[in-house]
Amino acid sequence: MRPGRLSRTAFLLAAVLLAGIVTQVSPAAAQEPGEALRVFHVVAGPGDQVWERFGHNAIWIHDPERGRDPTYNYGIFDFDQENFILRFVQGRMLYSMAPFPIESTVEIYRRDNRLVTVQELNLTPAERLRLYEFLEWNALPENRDYRYDYFHDNCSTRVRDALDHALGGQIREQTGHVPSGTTFRSHSRRLVGDDLPLYLGIHAGLGPATDREISVWEEMFIPMRLEDHLRAITVADAEGNRQPLVLDERVVVPSGRALPPDSPPSHLALLLGIGILAGGVLAALGMWGRWRSARVGLAVLGGVWGFVTGIGGLLLLGLWLLTDHTAAHANANLFNLTPLGLALAALVPAAVRGRAGRWALWVAAAVIGIALLGLLLRLTPLVNQATGEIIALTLPIHIGLCLGLLLLERVRVTRSST
Repeated sequence: MRPGRLSRTAFLLAAVLLAGIVTQVSPAAAQEPGEALRVFHVVAGPGDQVWERFGHNAIWIHDPERGRDPTYNYGIFDFDQENFILRFVQGRMLYSMAPFPIESTVEIYRRDNRLVTVQELNLTPAERLRLYEFLEWNALPENRDYRYDYFHDNCSTRVRDALDHALGGQIREQTGHVPSGTTFRSHSRRLVGDDLPLYLGIHAGLGPATDREISVWEEMFIPMRLEDHLRAITVADAEGNRQPLVLDERVVVPSGRALPPDSPPSHLALLLGIGILAGGVLAALGMWGRWRSARVGLAVLGGVWGFVTGIGGLLLLGLWLLTDHTAAHANANLFNLTPLGLALAALVPAAVRGRAGRWALWVAAAVIGIALLGLLLRLTPLVNQATGEIIALTLPIHIGLCLGLLLLERVRVTRSST
């Protein structure tokens, strides 16, 4: 880390501390335990890595009496952790909390061109001290690890819960019953919407548990939403009067990145277009089956499609039956990505070579039937999951593959009769 950059970061943080929001206290009042402490909510905007797309946050406590500026970060994980991959697959990831100096924390985000904002929070001295003591306890080796959950127990919910603990439950009291108008899925889609492969992977992998409307309290699993909602929280001062929780906020590190959209994108037309085009190509290859290049193309593309959908179906089934990824359980996209695709991966090349053509047609028709059943169930209360975009992509390709196999058989019959 270059000294010039570090000094610039320290200067900006000092400006936050010395800004006009500094509360003047009398010498007598300053003796109250916790009076000298200042509490800040630090929020970093989205970054480039997959795990950075949802932003990050931490609690910074300025302690002038001890000369400390720890930032308590609940987002620590280690790729070298024992059984990391297995834990990730099983949905049993271990995350940790640890304090880091505020200057180095902010400098990391500056280096990665991530927006950093700081909110100073209006806590009483007793609440500041309670929060500080809790965070110090939580950072102990025996207390720092926790089972990570993307939506219900992550770095942002831990920050929210720590603040709520210090405030005696006032945040949950004011937000737990308030509908947000959003879902876990809608936030996931909007924050990865500019990366179509990642968008499709997450969208296809999330089950119906992510489609119910969540409360404002639950919505604070997104750090930027916690930042937004803290502005509306009020707290009681020493006289019992209601005051805003957020005393002041400012940008510490600006960024040239575009802000995430407020709502998820709709890729329905694009995905339907891709599905129709791909399905049309498969059908055309079967129709032109008199040429060897067309038959090879159908064997390769049809086999690859069967393999991709079959593996996708196995993954969805495994996430449901074998892991603790509850957000992926009972996934209706199993109607669109079925393990039967693996049978097609073997049968389509065989059918092109003139073997098992009837079996390939039957399996391809069964895949379409399963997908149509899923579409019909989506129109009933039995399936309450946003599957429209996945259906728009996959169903035309399923139909195109079946048509391609059917037309190839007709070409063969025509050629054999002449």
